[in-house]
Amino acid sequence: MKTRRIMRSVVRFLFRLLSHVEMLGLENIPPTGGCILCSNHLGIIDAGFVFMVLERDDVTGFVAEKYQKNMWASGLVRIVHGIWLNRGEADTDAIRQARDLLRSGWCLGIAPEGTRSRTGALIPGKSGVAFLVDKTGVPVVPMAITGTERILAEFKRLRRPRLTMTVGKPFTLPAFERKDREAGLQRNTDEIMCRIAAMLPAHYRGVYAEHPRLKELLSGSVL
Repeated sequence: MKTRRIMRSVVRFLFRLLSHVEMLGLENIPPTGGCILCSNHLGIIDAGFVFMVLERDDVTGFVAEKYQKNMWASGLVRIVHGIWLNRGEADTDAIRQARDLLRSGWCLGIAPEGTRSRTGALIPGKSGVAFLVDKTGVPVVPMAITGTERILAEFKRLRRPRLTMTVGKPFTLPAFERKDREAGLQRNTDEIMCRIAAMLPAHYRGVYAEHPRLKELLSGSVL
């Protein structure tokens, strides 16, 4: 755990040195207990951005297997007990590891979109988070990130990019009947994505911009 804390301190120092960072709602991250942190995915530094704000030592996330052969990446993944994920197929072993960690009280960070958005706006979320919640009953903590998609362009202009992170209140997802499984997973996935979209500026909302649930959340300020 000491190595993890040192790494977190270094990451925080670099972010604050190289960028303007604004963070809101950090008090909404549960200090203990199983939960899933769900954020939009804009750039390669998103995982580091989320990692730096967390005071918990029992936090991990999925990492694409393609980085497993990279010496530096694999070393960092070992420090944070990352879960290697084969994104090309239904990786039941990775899902099982995540389920067991959540049940034992760990916090898991996931980008429901599954990959970076090339446009900066939200793309359809995958049902993996909804599936894990169905199996574990843990709350979901929505997180909205902006600015990380422009970081390289800003550096090229010798500017410090402006990065923001907004954390919403934890919420739970309703259970659904087995016969309604696919519809239930989709409904819960839309709920997660709309909660994230509600905290993002309008041009980041992408495919969820006109979703009825998002309009409900915005009109009621339910975040």
